[in-house]
Amino acid sequence: MIGSNVENEEAKPLGRWSVLAYGVGHVLNDITSTYWYTYLLLYLTSMGMPPKQVAALAITAQFTDATMTIIAGELIDRFGHFKIWHAVGTVLVSAAFYSFFWGVCVPCKIIGIDTPLVQMIGYYMFDILFSGGWSCTQVSHMAMVNGLTLDQTSRVACVSCRNAFTMVASLIVYGIGFFIFNSSVKQVEIKEQYHLLATITVLIGCFFVILFHLGTKEPSVKQVSHQTNRRGSSWKRWLKNGLYYRVASIYVLTRVVTNISQVFLALYVISDLHMSQSSKALVPAIIYLCSFITSIFLQELEWNNHRLKAIFSVGGLLWLFCSAVVLSLPINMNVFMYILSVVIGIANAFMMVTSVGMESELVDKEVEGSAFVYGSLGFVEKVLCGVMLYILESYESVTPASCNPAYPCFTVTRFSLGFIPGVAALVGVIVTCFTKFRTSLPEPFTEPLLT
Repeated sequence: MIGSNVENEEAKPLGRWSVLAYGVGHVLNDITSTYWYTYLLLYLTSMGMPPKQVAALAITAQFTDATMTIIAGELIDRFGHFKIWHAVGTVLVSAAFYSFFWGVCVPCKIIGIDTPLVQMIGYYMFDILFSGGWSCTQVSHMAMVNGLTLDQTSRVACVSCRNAFTMVASLIVYGIGFFIFNSSVKQVEIKEQYHLLATITVLIGCFFVILFHLGTKEPSVKQVSHQTNRRGSSWKRWLKNGLYYRVASIYVLTRVVTNISQVFLALYVISDLHMSQSSKALVPAIIYLCSFITSIFLQELEWNNHRLKAIFSVGGLLWLFCSAVVLSLPINMNVFMYILSVVIGIANAFMMVTSVGMESELVDKEVEGSAFVYGSLGFVEKVLCGVMLYILESYESVTPASCNPAYPCFTVTRFSLGFIPGVAALVGVIVTCFTKFRTSLPEPFTEPLLT
């Protein structure tokens, strides 16, 4: 009876402050991730590191992130305490990220030896710590939403709010970076500029983490799960669940769309469309701004399974349209890229919010296995995107292709931004159409992941 009363209480919708407090809990991760993927190559090459070594660092981070996603998911499922794991990840991310971009070899200072080998060891050390902490924070934050409430609309509102602040985090990095990088042109100050940007972004991210921990309670649905499901949880049962694979496909395909497009967008507008240098900042800014506004709009909707599938399908079809335009847009019509960026921003928000909402619907009340679901899906998408990016980037041309301004010409960049996300979006829509969510809880789980 007590468990039933608690469950009824948790089925109530969350208030706006609770949704907002949850939504800001991933800002530090989002800020550091945007900084990492945007400026890692520029920063390290300006420090004298060869591009191949930078690529090795990036691949190491990607696979460390993927591996730690699985491990973090199992540990969180086994021991619970979402907020503690979130706090541990926050400490690792803040310390490692700041130290990485500090511009000072910490291991060299500790052991008193300053050699290129020791410097690389320092970079790899903070690279691994940063990626491991990032995964810990990500999995605990994503899995937490199923423990905060049983109300589906509130869950999607939390996801939408989080997605909105992801866009805010990216805009913060680009805005502050634009101001810092334009405040001085002296070559000797490049290292200090990156250090200052890292310091400001980490402080802003930590401020949002404090708001998250002050405004979010440790999920209580987890306690109900312990009372009503004493046999524990089993990762094997998820792997035997067909719905798990369909939702995994939808989520991974969504991440392929957003990640691949983010990497090749700036190169496309500069090299293929011959737009001004400011466009490589303006076009992404328009996309993030439109995604932010769309996420706020989605947060206000009432949600059910049919609406999740419908909105995702709309987003996928919008991206399919964008892909066709990217593949056919000539140089003399490059101004239309600004209009297209609005559509891309809306499509990204539609697909991201609803795909994560489907993850939440998959887990439903099985909170004890939620971290495994989020962790395993994160592992797959990180490995897949990492391999795809490595292959695509290896075929990139150093010099832009000479094209007739009136006609589009084939390049690896155009193919990567147009064809790959378009196919992924189309397959995602097809899988969504054949996905039916359960209406009742599955049988209790029986085994932990690691034995």
